[in-house]
Amino acid sequence: MQIPGEFVREQVTSVREKVDQLAGSVAETVAAERSKVSATGSQVGEFIREQRNAARVSLRELARVAGVSNPYLSQVERGLRKPSAEILASIARGLKISAETLYEQAGILDRRSGNPDTVAAIRADQSLSERHKAVLLELYETYVREHAASAPTPVAPTEPAPPHPTKESA
Repeated sequence: MQIPGEFVREQVTSVREKVDQLAGSVAETVAAERSKVSATGSQVGEFIREQRNAARVSLRELARVAGVSNPYLSQVERGLRKPSAEILASIARGLKISAETLYEQAGILDRRSGNPDTVAAIRADQSLSERHKAVLLELYETYVREHAASAPTPVAPTEPAPPHPTKESA
């Protein structure tokens, strides 16, 4: 027969081992998620920096227009912070690009189908309002999907049929 103190010690040891296993599993999951967030933050940050440089807007000016602090915007560009959708929309206004573009870069929206150059051209057109751009992109995406659905499926090449005998070869 077991002494009650030994039984309790065994149970405590067993529970500690299970907690350690679960803690290790949780730590691995958190590390994996953190690296995903870091990669996404870095991607959107790099994109923001590229757009800012292309527009020849200083970090300070973009931060002021977007209503965020200089250090915060710098951290976003370096991938150290992941901005909210509201902040992304403010940054997009400051860069004079669509918020949807930044949402896609941040992984908030799925990328549109179709030719990326066509999508970029529609988004870059200064003569269109954001609403018009959204409508055009939606139409374009619909046409691309319809065309892909109606395109004939490629047929595997077959071997050529043997030549028919002619009067000359017979």
